[in-house]
Amino acid sequence: MVKTEKTDWIVYLLRCSDNSLYCGVTNNLDNRIEKHNQGTASKYTRARLPVKLAAIKKDLTKSQAFKLEYRLKRMPAKKKVAFLTEH
Repeated sequence: MVKTEKTDWIVYLLRCSDNSLYCGVTNNLDNRIEKHNQGTASKYTRARLPVKLAAIKKDLTKSQAFKLEYRLKRMPAKKKVAFLTEH
């Protein structure tokens, strides 16, 4: 039996009310954004509500998504949105 990885993971960038960016990983984007705006998803976004979706990268495996998130979090903010939408 061949095990295949699901490609339903998403890396997302949120634009916070203070214009900062938040990067995260999920497999249910609508629910995750709702949780962020309710103030229950992360300590960082809780203090910067409301948040809006800035960019996403879809159709990733869980491993690919977490590796991309790691890479994005080390980039300057100015490059994050462009990098995510180009790749």
